[in-house]
Amino acid sequence: MDDLSKMPAFVDILDTTLRDGAQAEGISFSVNDKFAVLGALSDIGVKYVEAGNPGSNPKDREFFSTFIQRKNTSTTLCAFGSTKRKDKSCDEDAQIQSLLSAGTKTVVIFGKVWEFEVQEILRVTPDENITMIADTISYFVSRGIEVIFDAEHYFEAVQDNDGYARACLTAAQAAGASCVCLCDTNGATMPETVGRRVAEAVSWLDSDICKVGIHCHNDSGVAVSNTLAAVLAGAGHVQGTFNGIGERCGNTNLSTIIPNLQLKYGIRCIPEDRMPMLTTIARKIADIENVSLSGNAPFVGVSAFAHKAGMHVDAIKKNTKTFEHIPPESVGNSRRLLVSEIAGKAAILELIHKIRPDFDKASPEVEQVLGLVKQMEHDGYSFEGAEASQELLVCRELGLYKPFFDLERITVNSEHPHQGEMSASSFIKIHVDGKAEITAEEGDGPVNAMDKALRKAMEVFYPELKKTRLSDFKVRVLNHHATASRVRVLIETTDGIRTWRTVGVSTDIIAASYQALVDSLEYPLMLARLQST
Repeated sequence: MDDLSKMPAFVDILDTTLRDGAQAEGISFSVNDKFAVLGALSDIGVKYVEAGNPGSNPKDREFFSTFIQRKNTSTTLCAFGSTKRKDKSCDEDAQIQSLLSAGTKTVVIFGKVWEFEVQEILRVTPDENITMIADTISYFVSRGIEVIFDAEHYFEAVQDNDGYARACLTAAQAAGASCVCLCDTNGATMPETVGRRVAEAVSWLDSDICKVGIHCHNDSGVAVSNTLAAVLAGAGHVQGTFNGIGERCGNTNLSTIIPNLQLKYGIRCIPEDRMPMLTTIARKIADIENVSLSGNAPFVGVSAFAHKAGMHVDAIKKNTKTFEHIPPESVGNSRRLLVSEIAGKAAILELIHKIRPDFDKASPEVEQVLGLVKQMEHDGYSFEGAEASQELLVCRELGLYKPFFDLERITVNSEHPHQGEMSASSFIKIHVDGKAEITAEEGDGPVNAMDKALRKAMEVFYPELKKTRLSDFKVRVLNHHATASRVRVLIETTDGIRTWRTVGVSTDIIAASYQALVDSLEYPLMLARLQST
């Protein structure tokens, strides 16, 4: 699109993680989870948070009733529901009354604008549907409640009968909606069509009283592109979810769209001073969702500013613009120079500088660490995805490492067949500063049992480890010698704010897991020790 004259100076962001995002497979928010997500979104300055339908289930009813008592957020909470039924007034419609009882300043009302759906799904006449839209919106507006109208399946609707789709939007505006949001409900529309259709709607409606919004699903992999096209065509309201979760293939990813709009186009989405919180908030929400944030997620992934090839690393050291489109710190992320068998001294020196900034490229320790890394990677280690193990390796080579415990004995037992969920147990005895701790735990498999036993024993001496938990566990077979194959174990650990990764390699999966587990627990302790010296 060449004409950007309709591009807004700012857009309102509506996050629907707690409603549309909750429809993603494997996602289930508790009431406390919902408040944690709401708090994170409020912290970063999202204007609206859509939190569900108070009439659909007991959990949402409890959330809204609790919110009424708290109301301690600067973000506007929205209840979500549909237009009234054809045979009931708003006063008689239980779903409308549940929205009213939610006590929110804003409601999001979705309605049919596709004539096909009106006749086949609602089984009402086109005129009856327009009346349902207008009556529902005016009912809330007359009570001082802001209404955002979601035009479901809008792009199919306008393709089939643009006159009827337009009549629905016009009725919503006339009834008092502050925004009509055009929904690509099936995620089927392409960016050029979205841009054209949004521009048409912007020309129909009065932007002084009713914004045009966009809500895209990612079924065709273009939700972010569609949202950008919509905003450039004049949409002043954007809906999506942090990290892009949602039903089927997900929704527009707000952790991608916000920095693209604000940093690339100069369109304000959140307060400028909140942008450096973006990575922390995205990772915090992923942790609440109990999902692993993709490493290559734009802007916020751990690999978003990672550099591996020696020539790239050397260029980055000279001028970061060579291989970075923005400064990573502008979105709260950080640069990573990956250490691997193809890395040069620049990457190794950058790693050492985290611990000993006084070293230079000529320091013999640089060559020493580089040689060790290359040998270990030849043996099957992969440090590019395990920075915590990298840093511990450097500490050992520089003589800064002192074990945080001494292991006397560990046993792991797995039973087959087994009864109940716990199929394994682990016994461990460790010593710290001359004091012994003996612990036994059951687990869902031998690694889980060993993790729980080791963690429980170490928490006696290092209670700060209670904040950490294992968030991902991967095993890769490195060669194929039947049961004698060498395996690599990669473990991801988080404390809810930071995430770190460790690695272990052995022909024994338990031994490899133990190496990675020990590193995962000693890493935060080592950081604290270095910071205190």
